[in-house]
Amino acid sequence: MRFKNRVEAGKILAQSLKEYAAREDVIILALPRGGVPVAFEIAEALDAPLDVLVVRKLGVPGEEELAMGAIASGGVHVLNDEVVRGLGISGATIEATVQWELRELNRREKSYRGERAAPNLKERTVILVDDGLATGSTMRAAVAAVRRQRPSSIVVAAPVAAASSCELFNAPDQGLSCVCAECVAPFFAVGMWYENFAQTTDEEVRHFLGLAWRRNASDPIEGHSLERPNP
Repeated sequence: MRFKNRVEAGKILAQSLKEYAAREDVIILALPRGGVPVAFEIAEALDAPLDVLVVRKLGVPGEEELAMGAIASGGVHVLNDEVVRGLGISGATIEATVQWELRELNRREKSYRGERAAPNLKERTVILVDDGLATGSTMRAAVAAVRRQRPSSIVVAAPVAAASSCELFNAPDQGLSCVCAECVAPFFAVGMWYENFAQTTDEEVRHFLGLAWRRNASDPIEGHSLERPNP
């Protein structure tokens, strides 16, 4: 299956998450930027609150699409030891990349949330959403960040994922499960499964979050524009 765009992908994925609809303990956390349009459709379908968890991939210098790890809000660092050892990446290179991506992570936190506090995840069912899972490095960082807040369970959700990543996040004994519309092997790139995989902008992220926060009357918007992004 190929998705027309992230909006259609979110609507399709939401059908596999119906068991979480209208539950007070459920919260949807999107991984920006591409996960936000997908997660917005899921939050609408499940009548659940939406927020973001900022995660940044640590790309190998010169081969940035290859992840050697990831960082997430809350000071979480996850490394792909196989990639680091296989390419002989030095500690100094890793630290320089972490500091570079940390600046962008902080910028996005400020841009998307403003002064709005991050949600309390303790004893909640957290559905983590991205537009696809390749190696799973960024999602691993997201899961580690969420676990620090002691949720009751974590559901990793993506429209498409490598079969190996589906298995990685399917650990019921650890309170972790994975829901994907398509689990694929071999898996080459997330973008291959979308007709339109244009980059999601910061403006679009703020737009979707603003709509979601406005919908939840008990969770008012703080410092976000609700104007639609230009086509």
